[in-house]
Amino acid sequence: MALPMTSHFHCTVFLGEERGDSFERKLEITFLGVRMRYWSLPALLLIACFGLFAQAQPASPHIGLFANLSIPTGGFNRTTYGASSVVSTPQTETYDMGIGGQFTVSFPLDPRLAIRLNISDQTTSGRNTAPGYDTINLKHNILCLGGDVQFFPAPGNALDHQGLYFLGGFSADFERFDRSFGDPEWDYTNTSRKSRLGSEIGVGHTFGRSVGGFNPRFSIEGAFHKTLTGCDVDAGDPPATDFARVSIGVVF
Repeated sequence: MALPMTSHFHCTVFLGEERGDSFERKLEITFLGVRMRYWSLPALLLIACFGLFAQAQPASPHIGLFANLSIPTGGFNRTTYGASSVVSTPQTETYDMGIGGQFTVSFPLDPRLAIRLNISDQTTSGRNTAPGYDTINLKHNILCLGGDVQFFPAPGNALDHQGLYFLGGFSADFERFDRSFGDPEWDYTNTSRKSRLGSEIGVGHTFGRSVGGFNPRFSIEGAFHKTLTGCDVDAGDPPATDFARVSIGVVF
């Protein structure tokens, strides 16, 4: 027996008949006397980062290219939903490891501090299972536009993007949830989208010294991403997209 599209999770979170499209629910807030919706906050954070770039007059920026491997944690790794009037048995949704890429531009402010523009994209596959029903294939994609602060303790150097560094920042996360009731590669027949605010904290290390010109150097980074808004499952939101990531690449 095929699992109906209006399963507990997909009904209340994505296709809820009583709530309508939950992804379109927006929380209005007031900023400087102007009413706006909560997904405007990531844009304000990015604007603030660009303002810091302009005011700080940083030294020559360093560009980074990374390949990412992510490991889902918490509800993004595994969520179980009880039986409902639509699906008579409990459902379990799980996601596997994700892969993606990352582009960064690090703007040194002084030998210890840098501000980094971070653009990353990754895809994670998963499945929805329930005893007595066919498996639903899942695919999740997240595009993160973020700004990080990097701290390089001695003997590291932000001006050369050299040595150990710690990072932390925020991102505007644009997510896409695909569900397939057939071939997992070509039949993603149901799609939902959501924009949320995310945060990230981590540590990295760039090896070698910058000698000017085209000088690619090996870099490795580990970080944890946390969804901050729009993750109240009881209110109809999907679980937070929390994951640990390992990035390997080069910095110029």
